[in-house]
Amino acid sequence: MLIGILETGRAPDALRSAHGDYPAMFTRLLAGQGFTFRSWHVEGMEFPDDVHDADGWLITGSRHGAYEDHPFIPPLEAFIRKARDEGVPMVGICFGHQIIAQALGGTVEKFPGGWAVGPTDYDFGGETVTLHAWHQDQVTAKPEGADVLGTHPHCRYAALGYGDWALTVQAHPEYYDDFLRGLMEMRGKGVVPDALMAAAETRMGQPGSSAAIAARIAEFFKKHES
Repeated sequence: MLIGILETGRAPDALRSAHGDYPAMFTRLLAGQGFTFRSWHVEGMEFPDDVHDADGWLITGSRHGAYEDHPFIPPLEAFIRKARDEGVPMVGICFGHQIIAQALGGTVEKFPGGWAVGPTDYDFGGETVTLHAWHQDQVTAKPEGADVLGTHPHCRYAALGYGDWALTVQAHPEYYDDFLRGLMEMRGKGVVPDALMAAAETRMGQPGSSAAIAARIAEFFKKHES
């Protein structure tokens, strides 16, 4: 099964050389599931020719806001709606979670409660799921018909499901401690409150749920295998 990765942002150069970019992170996250991968740098206006160029799609995180005026956002939203109409499955992570919601009529905003950073415990239907958070923007009004799969007091719509078609998560199952430390160093200073980053550091190294979410994503995609 070919998973197309729609790359909506890139890691800082220094982190990319050490850890790989977002497509490499998702390839590692979903390794061993029998998938093959191809990526398109949609932030740079490199789009697939058709929603059927892959068997399923994964939209990455980005430093951009879904509500901002960037050339790639309108065609990406159109692509999302086309994939929905054609029944091609889609997964969205962080910005991907947000842009799918926005494309379908939801609202994405800079959350007045501030940033969420580091290992965070989410409630997935009574199951505690611990994933790295790195965001201030979030979905503040979900699209009609979207089901809430995960939540947190700081992030009401932490994960959404769109029937059998899409699965989206605000947090980052693809991040690991060293990469997040790099983000805090290179993009956090002067932007994210120091106290939040210090609190995140105290939870580094604890067991997380990335493998469990990877398994959930893989199961979701495999439901659509022909």
